[in-house]
Amino acid sequence: MTEKKTLTVRPLDERTEAPAIEKRGRGWSISDKRLDAIHDQARRNRMAPTEAQKVLGEKLAEANLGKFKLTRQQVIGSAILDFACNPLRIAVSIDEGGDPAVTARRDKSLEAVGVKLLRFPAERVLAEPDAVVAEIVAAMKVSYDERGRARKQHYQQRGAPPRRHS
Repeated sequence: MTEKKTLTVRPLDERTEAPAIEKRGRGWSISDKRLDAIHDQARRNRMAPTEAQKVLGEKLAEANLGKFKLTRQQVIGSAILDFACNPLRIAVSIDEGGDPAVTARRDKSLEAVGVKLLRFPAERVLAEPDAVVAEIVAAMKVSYDERGRARKQHYQQRGAPPRRHS
């Protein structure tokens, strides 16, 4: 008889570093078949959002986010996040249950590659969506300011003037 394989989750402490960047899976160690399946699942999630996702999506569409936007059901690595802004490296996840070990491992992997994850319970999103949007916008502003300071410092170290976009 053959042994049945089961999916297990490694303990959180076992992997301390982010996965190494590779040539496949958009920089993550993910097979093309698995990545296609993840993108298909994200597409299905976009077509059938939960009530909390609908409410937050509508409120974010009304918010003044400037030149940035939060994309729904964004795939980063092997994670599907409810909303994400790639230029600012901010992601929003609505907590609607699930395995806490898998969630913690995914959060650690995202933070290791520089993605700031904001997690909100679905009940809070439905009860006070304006407050949740205010927190997201505040985090986006902080990230924008940090990136601007880092860019300015980089150009000062190189001795070149910062580029100005017109």
